[in-house]
Amino acid sequence: MDILVDDVGSFPLPPHVDDKMYGGAYRHAREVIVNGKDIGKEASLSTFSQVVIDSFRKKVEAGLDVTNYPQHYDMHRQVADVIRESMKQGTYSVDEREAILPEVSVIGSEAKNLYEETDKTLQLRVCVIGPMELYLKELGTKVYQDILQMFADNVKRFAKNSILTNKYVKTVAVSLDEPSFGFQEVSAERDTILDTLERAFDFTGVVKQIHLHSPSKVSDILSVKNVDVVSLEYAASPRNIGAISRKMLDEADKQIRVGISRTDINSIMAELYDKGITKPAAYQIVESEETIQKRFEAAWVKYGDRMTFTGPDCGLGGWPTQEAAQLLLERTVDVVKRAKTRSA
Repeated sequence: MDILVDDVGSFPLPPHVDDKMYGGAYRHAREVIVNGKDIGKEASLSTFSQVVIDSFRKKVEAGLDVTNYPQHYDMHRQVADVIRESMKQGTYSVDEREAILPEVSVIGSEAKNLYEETDKTLQLRVCVIGPMELYLKELGTKVYQDILQMFADNVKRFAKNSILTNKYVKTVAVSLDEPSFGFQEVSAERDTILDTLERAFDFTGVVKQIHLHSPSKVSDILSVKNVDVVSLEYAASPRNIGAISRKMLDEADKQIRVGISRTDINSIMAELYDKGITKPAAYQIVESEETIQKRFEAAWVKYGDRMTFTGPDCGLGGWPTQEAAQLLLERTVDVVKRAKTRSA
């Protein structure tokens, strides 16, 4: 059994840092990096860099095989902020040198220190907003094909610039996230959508994932040649995997990532409140390993070696504490590790 445990991306900020403060530091960090300066030497960004590294370290310590950078900044704005700056010059097209994710730059700069702490190369996952999600957020459903293609190219530039390969850190997977696909879509023909995704995924050197919240158009996704892994929510939406069979994956020669632990924190907190638990501890928020194990085994029976990645459903940015989020990662990792041991 060769299944890698990863996470989808977002993570809670530490209690001493609020969204507004972090957002300002994020935008400043991007400006510093684009201007060719060493972010590690910028005293004004020491807190920003430390937050990124401390959050990333917590994820790594949870035992993930492949760790997504800690996405503390809004996924849409990561790319849209840069596009809006380009629009001041009269174009939606982003210059390649400006298509950077500051978190990835920080991890790259600190990779040697993290490598020495763990004595192994960091296995990095990078998530980027997908081109259709980006278009929906910026322009709505009416499609101007040339702009949609620009958005696909922009996303590709962010992805390519996030691929790190050296002794200390290796970007193993890049995921383009399309949470609205299947719920709300751009008004484009199927061929236009497939071409858009092909353009966005036109890079090499990593496993290419696409993360979906709805499986309703998964048959279209399976036709995208540049996609390696389809990532689906399962823990909070158990019906999702009914839409995709092992046979479909075999015929398309694709793999699948299945989410096996719940991250829908608002629903989880509401369920606890109904039980009279108004201030739950971390261990009460996180599902039991037995519950996570049942889901993992069901998905493994269904997909076998086509299931090459697993982990929590979606991101953990809305979770109340980093400790609770880390515990969820730890329990998910432990379940899969025990299953690997049994099957060895």
